[in-house]
Amino acid sequence: MKLAITAALAVFLFLIACSNNKNNTQGEWIKGSEEEKIKITERQFRGFDMAMVETGYRYQELYWAGKDQNWGYANYQVEKIKIAVENGLQRRPKRAKSAEHFLTDVLPQIQKSVDAKDSAEFNNRFLILTSNCNSCHAAENVSFFTVKTPTERQSPIRK
Repeated sequence: MKLAITAALAVFLFLIACSNNKNNTQGEWIKGSEEEKIKITERQFRGFDMAMVETGYRYQELYWAGKDQNWGYANYQVEKIKIAVENGLQRRPKRAKSAEHFLTDVLPQIQKSVDAKDSAEFNNRFLILTSNCNSCHAAENVSFFTVKTPTERQSPIRK
């Protein structure tokens, strides 16, 4: 009990110290007018490519989560893939038409297989997901980005 109170007090004092610091901003590298700062920030977030980097990572994690029948982790990855794509679309709305089927049909279908904890259905839906990724890349004239089912696990996450 004493440890919990001490920890809570330490966090409270830390938050007060941070809020009292008038110049607690890090990263003074964003310089210029407000408009220039926004442009710098936009460049750092970039377009759809960074969303695809995250999606690729999560795609792999989703695959291995399904193979492990780690349905909680699989659910987490489906949610994060959706967020990554939606965030990318916010930055590049011209990609919305290509992503529509993915967001409204493909991802919800794989979510259903995860919710059902159905390995066979998950495997089928994952193949459809992979095919849809490649179809979207072709529609966006980047068919040289060929997505294939992962063969080697990179993450240490295991069930």
